Amino acid sequence: MGRVGRVLFPAILVLALYYALFGGEYSIFELRSARNELVRLQDELERLQEENDSLRAWADSLETDRWTIERLAREEHGLVRDGEEIVRITGGESPDTSRAPEEGRDRP
Repeated sequence: MGRVGRVLFPAILVLALYYALFGGEYSIFELRSARNELVRLQDELERLQEENDSLRAWADSLETDRWTIERLAREEHGLVRDGEEIVRITGGESPDTSRAPEEGRDRP
């Protein structure tokens, strides 16, 4: 190995190391970013699969369980069975302030 080889070999080695770390499409930073994105997407996929399982169970209940359908009809649509009465409690004004004006009263 001559004088040129002793200078050229370390320069090529430094360039190769630089390219491996920072250059190209698959640098260390790009790989780290892709790995983080993969972990994030796997977490999101797991969450969506759990949500999907929950929705499938709900759909199955709506198709096969009459008590679920009845509960939904009662809660969402206010449906009642024959002979039942609905009692609604609201947080409105007190009865004294919500009275209608008396008839025959002069209006300005």
